[in-house]
Amino acid sequence: MTIDDYEQSVALWQAADGVSLRSADSRAGIEKYLLRNPGLSFVAEQQGHIIGTIMAGHDGKRGYVQHLTVATSHRRQGIATALVQQCLAALTQQGITKSHLNILADNEDARAFWTALGWYQRTDIHMYSFINGVDPNA
Repeated sequence: MTIDDYEQSVALWQAADGVSLRSADSRAGIEKYLLRNPGLSFVAEQQGHIIGTIMAGHDGKRGYVQHLTVATSHRRQGIATALVQQCLAALTQQGITKSHLNILADNEDARAFWTALGWYQRTDIHMYSFINGVDPNA
């Protein structure tokens, strides 16, 4: 994925159920993320159109996966699984062997997908957030 993929990626995310976009997903925010995490985010294309995305980064110890999305018209063809495999392989090449992701609580399809791939819901930790600024959606 490059910043040139931004418009098509955002259109895909906006059309997908279960994807929550924030102001941090602005063009500038995504460009900053891609520059900080080179080679870890990918798109799937068909005839020049983006039909799938996955983004990832890491903190040096753990990977963080987000925005896995496949166009409704192209689901159940193995595209999402291939994107996840490619993403995890890229993280592994950088020495990252454990990754996390967040799923909206009501996104049953995502929960089923990730569980089928062997990911598990953590029950031993709680996520806390802090907003250091004025934008609650940053």
